[in-house]
Amino acid sequence: MPSTFTAVSYAKTLSPAALERVRTVLAEHGYTVTAERSESHPGFEAVVLELGSLNPAGTTNAQGTARLSRLRAALAEAGAGELSTAVVPDSLRHAERKFIIMDVDSTLIQQEVIELLAAHAGTEAEVTRVTEAAMRGELDFAESLHHRVATLAGLPESVLAEVGATIKLSVGAERLVAQAKAAGHVVAAVSGGFSQILAPLAQRLGLDYSMANDLEIVDGHLTGKVSGAVVDRAAKAVQLRLWSAESGIAKEATMAIGDGANDLDMMAAAALGVAFNAKPAVRAVADAQINLPNLDVALALADIHEP
Repeated sequence: MPSTFTAVSYAKTLSPAALERVRTVLAEHGYTVTAERSESHPGFEAVVLELGSLNPAGTTNAQGTARLSRLRAALAEAGAGELSTAVVPDSLRHAERKFIIMDVDSTLIQQEVIELLAAHAGTEAEVTRVTEAAMRGELDFAESLHHRVATLAGLPESVLAEVGATIKLSVGAERLVAQAKAAGHVVAAVSGGFSQILAPLAQRLGLDYSMANDLEIVDGHLTGKVSGAVVDRAAKAVQLRLWSAESGIAKEATMAIGDGANDLDMMAAAALGVAFNAKPAVRAVADAQINLPNLDVALALADIHEP
């Protein structure tokens, strides 16, 4: 595993007392802050603390991973709701080219598209209930998707354009994509939602890669089925590995951002898995958390600045 890391503490307004708790936790866990600086970003403030090696000589990968997990847990407790601290591998922050992959619904965009479609079919309450259970990891994603899509049978194809026009990007989403690409990095989106919605959005943003499920349409109406294999949590991880390899970017320079159980494999496959305003089960296992509704935080974590 990477040998050096950087701690990034952030909040809308940083509390000196909370920052001091962060420094205390780092010292208690045996880590030295070699440099510290403050940053101002749209909607939040950050303090960047560069750390010495997290892996003393002779430390095995398993021991280093366990040590890092303990540090992250202690920092989360020290934040006490006042700030969040991410411990980011320098292999990501210092990489000349980075690969960033995001979930779409409730991450890149603010809504859940299938719920917007279900509102047109009069099945919104049922679909919302199943969606929430699936994102908590209580239901198999593919099974839940088929169940929800079946409720859309008979909707006219024109509904897709109507829903697409109502999509709201998450705060900072356009800046994240534009700034990362301007700096030479690769940005992708992979969704358990639908390609008919994602494809025009990906073109608008200039994403390098995108993939989602295809809603089956016959004679101008949704059939209530999806075509081909479902984009589930395993498929998302596969695309991260495939697209980053195609881009010539090593795993050590990858970041995955998501909010639900369907994103867990993708997050685990990345150098930094980030939970974006996520369900508790996702936050519990993520490498880092973004607890503000602001994707600009991802730029700070990955150390991406305007060229």
